[in-house]
Amino acid sequence: MTKPPSGNRQLSARLKTAKGRSVQSQRWLERQLNDPYVAAARARGYRSRAAFKLVEMDEKFRLLKPGGRVVDLGAAPGGWTQVAVAKVGERGRVVGLDLLPVDPVPGAMILQGDFQDPEAERSVERLLDGQADLVLSDMAPNTTGHNATDHLRIMALAELALDFALRVLAPGGGFVAKVFQGGSEKAFLDTLKQRFAQVRHAKPPASRKDSAELYVVATGFKG
Repeated sequence: MTKPPSGNRQLSARLKTAKGRSVQSQRWLERQLNDPYVAAARARGYRSRAAFKLVEMDEKFRLLKPGGRVVDLGAAPGGWTQVAVAKVGERGRVVGLDLLPVDPVPGAMILQGDFQDPEAERSVERLLDGQADLVLSDMAPNTTGHNATDHLRIMALAELALDFALRVLAPGGGFVAKVFQGGSEKAFLDTLKQRFAQVRHAKPPASRKDSAELYVVATGFKG
């Protein structure tokens, strides 16, 4: 099992000067400097600390299997795509899709576009050369600071990702999507429970304690 990155005994780093920075920017930079996952991501060549969230969920739920076919929705900057490529190996296929441009990820196929576009969906299926074994979504909207609004926005994204997954997943496949604490909407969970054998919530250790993010993990797609 992956242990949290070391560095807990190190003294917190403080920026020498905050000149020209907002308080919010100052706090963000100090948090980055003192975050062991940020340092570990750099050391391992991951494009973001978020890669460890998928690593930890995979260790717990066994989501990524050698030879698997994976779709990473909202792939930028590519950290989850990197993890998926390493886990499925040369026999697997990984397709990353995002509205934003994503630098090439060795071993993955990257598409720029909207996953709600039927043509983008057809492109994903062509690149997979069949149905997916796992659909991942680490997508989140820009937050407003208003909890109710932010919850509605991320649930809307999760529901759209689920609609996509239900169309492209092979029987037995899995689905992972980011939501916010406060629980998933009942209708969303009801659909998951009807279509998947097991549905669980997870907050991986790499998810910051002060973050409201949570992940829904559904496995055993019934087809």
